[in-house]
This record gives sequence, structure tokens and C-alpha cells, in this order.
Amino acid sequence: MKQYRKRIADEILQRKLEGKGAVLIEGPKWCGKTTTAEQIASSVLYMDDPEKREQNIQMAELNPKRLLRGDTPRLIDEWQLAPKLWDAVRFEVDHRGELGQFVLTGSAVPPDTKDMTHSGTGRFTWLTMRPMSLYESGDSTGEVSLGNLFTAPQEIDGESHIDLDRLAFLVCRGGWPQAVDLRDEIALDQAMDYYDAVVHSDINRADNVQKNPERVKRLMRSYARSQGGQVPNTVIAEDISVNEDGKINEETVASYINALKKIFVIEDMPAWNPNLRSKTAIRTSDTRYYVDPSIAAAALGIGPQDLIGDLNTFGFLFETLCIRDLRVFADALNGQVYHFRDKDGLECDAVIHLRNGSYGLVEIKLGGERAIEAGAASLQALGGKIDTAKMKSPAFLMVLTGTGDFAYRRADGVYVVPIGCLKD
Repeated sequence: MKQYRKRIADEILQRKLEGKGAVLIEGPKWCGKTTTAEQIASSVLYMDDPEKREQNIQMAELNPKRLLRGDTPRLIDEWQLAPKLWDAVRFEVDHRGELGQFVLTGSAVPPDTKDMTHSGTGRFTWLTMRPMSLYESGDSTGEVSLGNLFTAPQEIDGESHIDLDRLAFLVCRGGWPQAVDLRDEIALDQAMDYYDAVVHSDINRADNVQKNPERVKRLMRSYARSQGGQVPNTVIAEDISVNEDGKINEETVASYINALKKIFVIEDMPAWNPNLRSKTAIRTSDTRYYVDPSIAAAALGIGPQDLIGDLNTFGFLFETLCIRDLRVFADALNGQVYHFRDKDGLECDAVIHLRNGSYGLVEIKLGGERAIEAGAASLQALGGKIDTAKMKSPAFLMVLTGTGDFAYRRADGVYVVPIGCLKD
């Protein structure tokens, strides 16, 4: 039996079960939701079991309470196949009057929510899972804690063992748990298999609308080229239409993107809106990201050696990897990750903002001293614009790198941290 690799979500799930009657774990297929939930569940209902799928769906219509019987916490896997279970779980939580009763997992938002009459407020809490961070997959040493940086240590110490070739492989392999322990060639196949499943079937179940696989491929390829950018749907539509006989309109692009969001393939990043000393206009468009960099690599049909030969594309996909990891770590810290850009082009790749108002500013650079200097200068410029009379000063400034052996604190206070030694 394959040994379970601990996930950062394990402790988050435990904490959430202690505070609510039910926890809904959402995220893309293959990211480990069910396996993580199984570690804590005392009984399990697999809604998508091929031998019982139709029976389970029918029972959810006729007598959903019957499906909820079992030792608690009871795991209901792929609950969205029978949306009526939502209100049934909410009712049971109310009437049992006990916490930690149910864990629901889903790799898609239900296409039809008419059977869900209650929001779940007060009964449910949500947990988002993503593919593994490098720390969870064992590729980061974890010697530098993101959480500890919020205390502004005078010194940090960490070593990364990831060189440029290995980093290119990790971008293309992704954080899929099934791929982590496979030999390299087979591991790379997993992301391509995931991409093929999205193109040919998964995107259709998001809204029960059949889509043209070739058009999906073109959209996903265009989206891959937009990683880290604030690219409007109109531009994506134009990009797709260049290689298509007929025009594709903005509404169609929006519907495809929405479907990919519903199955958690796309996770765009909202803009951060700080208090600034000057009246600088802030760009409020979301930044485009796949939930894992390997999806972008698969959509572009490229592998590790292609990235080595095209460092520009490598940089964009490396940014997607870093955003994935920062989001995983921020969840453990009760925080969220944002992006900042003003009208003058001053940019910050990631802002980790905690619920207590503390925040850190992060620039992501593939590597090289010149890039680190540019990143540090950009962070300091943004830090100098923040109105500290109206909000806290940044807890830290960090340049997150792909290459480089060691983590350190510069004389100007900016931390330089290779992704290969970062953890939550």
C-alpha cells in the first residue's frame, strides 16, 4: 500500500472539524482531497463508486438521510453528484447538535444548484486543496518558514538542492500526488493525462454542455501563454481566432473559462488594494493562473528541455509554481495571496495578507543577481508608497527565486529565498 504523504491541509481540516458540523473540501481532481479526508474519516460513502453510483444518486433523491448514516466524521466523496445531499447534511448537523460530523469532497461545483436551498452558513466551513507544494512533495528542504518571516528575523538560514534542470522538471511534473513517487518519464505523463481528461470530458461536466475539444485545447494554450498577466477575455478570443477558421467571441471564451474554474483547473488571483500615499490608480483585473504549472506546460505541449531552451516561458511557469506553493502556505497561516500593479507599471507578484492585517510583499524571479536586485528595488519602491498611517508596514519583503543555493537576509532587509527551501 502506498504510504500517505502528510499534507498541510491535514491540520487545517482537523481544526475546521473542531469548529463546524461539516467541512467541504474543494479542489481539482487528483490533488488528494479524498485521500486526505480518508485519514480522518471514520466511515465513507463514495458517491462515484461505479457499482453503486446510480443507486446512490437515486437514494439521494428518495431518502438522503439514509446515506448519511455511519460513524463520524463521515466522508461523502464527490457529493456534487447529488446536490440534495447539501441540505440533508445541513439538516443533520442542525439536529445532531454536534461538531465534526461530515466531510464532503468535490472536484466540481454542482452544475445545477436548484436543489440547494440553504447556503450552509454556520453549519459548513470550506477548505480548498491544491496540488502539492514542493515542501509537501519532499522537493523543498523546508528550512525557511513563511510564517516565521512575519516576525522579521534578523537572519534566516536555508539551503536548496534544486538546480535549473530539476526545477524545469518540477514545473512540468506538477504537484500531483500520484506523480511524486514515479520515475521521471512516467511522472511527466501524469500532467498530460490530466490535461487530456479536462479537454475531452471534465470541462463538459462543469455545466453539462458539450464543448469542442479542439477549441478547448486552443483556449487552454492561450491561457497558458497568459500566466501571470492581466489578460482580458477579448485578447484571449483574438489569440484563439488567429488559429481558427471562424471567430470565437468573448462570451464563448468567458463560458469556457468559467467551466474550467468550476472544476478548479483555473484559479485566478485578485488584485490587492492598499492605502497608498499618492493617488496612484491601481489595476484591479485578476491575474491569470492555472492551479498548477504542469497544466500550462501540458497545454503548450512542452517539457523540461523546452523550458531550459526558452527561459522567458520558464519564468512565467515558474511563477505559477510559486503562486501555487504560496497559496498552500497562506491557507495554513489564515491568509490569502493577492497581486499588485499600478498604472505606472509598479508591480508585486504576490502579497500574502493575513487576517490580522499583517502582510508580506513577494517578487518572484527565476534567478540571477541582476533579477534579484531588480526584484528588491521593486519591493522597496512599493513599500515606500504605502501609507503606514492608515495600515501596517509590510512585515517582510522577499525575493523568491528558482535557482540559488542559500536563503539569506540582505543588508537592506530584503529576504532572498529559493523556493527549494520554503515551507508554510
